[in-house]
Amino acid sequence: MKKKIIRVTTVPLSITGLLKGQLGFMSSYFDVLAVSSTGKDNALDRVSKHENVPTLAIEMTRKITPIKDLYAVWQLYKLFKKEKPFIVHSHTPKAGTLSMLAAKMAGVPHRLHTIAGLPLLEATGFKRLILNLVEKITYKCATKIYPNSFGLADIIMKSNFTNKNKLKVIANGSSNGIDTSYFDPVIFDNEEKKLEFRTNLGISKDDFVFVFIGRLVSDKGMNELMLAYNMISKEHKNIKLLLVGTYENELDPLSPKSMEIIKNNKNIISTGWVNDVRPYFAISNTLAFPSYREGFPNVVMQAGAMELPSIVTNINGCNEIIEHKNHGLIIPVKNHEAIYEAMNYILKNKKEAAEMGVKSRINIISKFERNHVWESLLKEYRSLN
Repeated sequence: MKKKIIRVTTVPLSITGLLKGQLGFMSSYFDVLAVSSTGKDNALDRVSKHENVPTLAIEMTRKITPIKDLYAVWQLYKLFKKEKPFIVHSHTPKAGTLSMLAAKMAGVPHRLHTIAGLPLLEATGFKRLILNLVEKITYKCATKIYPNSFGLADIIMKSNFTNKNKLKVIANGSSNGIDTSYFDPVIFDNEEKKLEFRTNLGISKDDFVFVFIGRLVSDKGMNELMLAYNMISKEHKNIKLLLVGTYENELDPLSPKSMEIIKNNKNIISTGWVNDVRPYFAISNTLAFPSYREGFPNVVMQAGAMELPSIVTNINGCNEIIEHKNHGLIIPVKNHEAIYEAMNYILKNKKEAAEMGVKSRINIISKFERNHVWESLLKEYRSLN
């Protein structure tokens, strides 16, 4: 009889996106139940279809909502008492706090939480104190904490959130690894189709394309990226900036200056949300990803697998995927001049940049292939008594 694992995330998108395929893989070895909020357009139903595992909706919010949060803890507690899982494994901050607390109360033997970034790092004052306290409660209730990067593990230790014995990085980092057979530039080597795709976006054959893929928010370094690109686009012809993602104006809006640049700079192309980012990597030359904080950024691994060099900030995760001037360029955080200089370097050394891209794919295959991460996590599960 298979042992039961309950995997919990705040929203279904974290399962279908950040953990794609992992729950389905684990279901061959364990009885897996996925728990999350219903999500937009009943997104949780799609989890069951894609992963071939049962799902259960328990509504959780991404914001601090005490009444709703307590109700979610109660529902999770009742679920855990009824199902008696061997493991509860949570991802995302809110799901981690609520499910670790509920699992502790319910007496679940193995309470695992994966850390994929710390939003509190950008908080200050009273809000930071509250978030620190919540983080400590989560770690206290968990039996194991899995930071998805070594740098993140160091930050957790320096912040005194938990003791070293509870921490472990799975494989070489990353929550789910990367499917390099899916993110493969060979799939998109039809030059005619790529040119057609470029043309439809308003990008010419001769344009050099910097691409950003992710949430269009301040925490991703978008304000600095806008300033840098606005400067460099006045000095170089035939360069474009492709923005692939959506705004989160309620949670983390961009500055009015950034919005003005996006509106008025005709060389900035914004696509909104897309279901498949690979064609956008395929028509681009370099990833620009000047984020303030990350866990282990999928987009940097995806870009590397698609043979793109990356401009990244010197933060955990990013500096564990990219080696400076080998797979891309590492720059200081929150520094638009550094982004400008890095873009300038890439533009003046296009051959070297292309070679960095080739090395990037080799690096991703050797360190972060998805099956390796899954097998390492399976080994970890099996080691629990």
